[in-house]
Amino acid sequence: MSDKIRVLAWAELGEPKDVYPNGISGALAEHLRGLPDIEVRTASLNDTEQGVSDAALAQTDVLIWFGHVKHGQVAQESVDRILRHVKERGMGYLPLHSSHYSKPLKQLTGTSGSWRTYVENGKPARLIVVDPSHPIVQGIEDFTIPKEEWYGEPYDVPTPEAVVLVGLYDEGREVARDGIAWTIGSGRVFYFRPGHETYPIYFMPPVCRIIENGVRWCARRV
Repeated sequence: MSDKIRVLAWAELGEPKDVYPNGISGALAEHLRGLPDIEVRTASLNDTEQGVSDAALAQTDVLIWFGHVKHGQVAQESVDRILRHVKERGMGYLPLHSSHYSKPLKQLTGTSGSWRTYVENGKPARLIVVDPSHPIVQGIEDFTIPKEEWYGEPYDVPTPEAVVLVGLYDEGREVARDGIAWTIGSGRVFYFRPGHETYPIYFMPPVCRIIENGVRWCARRV
């Protein structure tokens, strides 16, 4: 039996083809497949049982999730399966950017998942490592995303067990929790806020490193 971390990368696949030809899930899968300790499959809303059947989740250690405009199309049966695998079996859940409003994350945290505001101005974002001892940010130094959309605090979620990254936006006037983590039931959850789909953020080396670190943390390998 392989001891590799089994990742299922899920996306709506509505991301712009000129930015993400194979979707954000495909971009991340391409990176993660190059790592010796991780194996990856991809899934989407259009797959059988919306890509998250019990059989698929049973073969998943970490579920990466990018939802954007089709949150409402995710069936409650799909959400229930995800919640069960996270809370009872210890599957990791790693929602990205606009997945703050995904049904699985909102129901795992028991909150609205809403931010105060959303501003797509395409200006630089500065990401700051605020918990350098945490495994999710190992090998990461402060870096800049050239163009990004920002979300404004407060963010309606429970107090996280760790805030590993904050983002500085609007020329430093706005500070957002950009990397936050919880343990929910038997599972670990890591939310990474950056990643507006019209910008190639998930091809950036530090972002890819954060995702791979997040996968290992969610899988309890670090």
